[in-house]
Amino acid sequence: MPASVEIKDVTVIYPNGATALSDVNLVVDKGEFMFLVGPTGHGKSTLLKLLYRDEVPAKGQVLVSGWDVAKLAPSHIARLRRRVGVVFQDFRLLPRTVWENVAFALHATGFPYRHVRRRVPQALADVGLLDKADDYPSQLSAGEQQSLAIARVLALQPPLLLADEPTGNLDPDSTTHVMDLLAKANEEGATMIVATHDPSIVNTMRRRVVAMRSGKIVSDTPEGGYPGDLGSA
Repeated sequence: MPASVEIKDVTVIYPNGATALSDVNLVVDKGEFMFLVGPTGHGKSTLLKLLYRDEVPAKGQVLVSGWDVAKLAPSHIARLRRRVGVVFQDFRLLPRTVWENVAFALHATGFPYRHVRRRVPQALADVGLLDKADDYPSQLSAGEQQSLAIARVLALQPPLLLADEPTGNLDPDSTTHVMDLLAKANEEGATMIVATHDPSIVNTMRRRVVAMRSGKIVSDTPEGGYPGDLGSA
């Protein structure tokens, strides 16, 4: 089942006293595809970190499929992270083979061996990397490395998929391929939130666009484009 997200009156304050988010409210419905846009350093990554419990709010509530994320016991945080897949800009791949990168993610989250043997080839085939299963990340292009990072997440079949600047290091062709993979995962049921400051992909795909500036949500547009007053840096 896809996951829903609800952020209620959330403020995040870093240890140095800086306010990263201020009184943020946001609802993302099950199965929705949403872009989170705005300049670098204005709160997009912090908001995503709340959803997989890498940050906790100083004030307010963060709910993922009804779970109050900040109040989860340590044993339940691992369960949450099985339901939330995250794709990062810097790939975060292991110095192991393509196959082993995907298998490791499944083993680490507690999936049995029979599930791993079934899901790894399916996920690699989905992103076009099955023929490179024995290669290492260093042998792949940047686009292929990001595709591998996505395969690692898709193998988990998460109800909620977060992507933090997933095309920031990619050329235009690789960008198109990666966004096609994310759109397909959404079509197959995953709730999708993509943080980006790339106007081209936002303007091409025309999905819901939530814009942030200075730790606040400043606009929320269905089937929107990249707001012209935000800039792209």
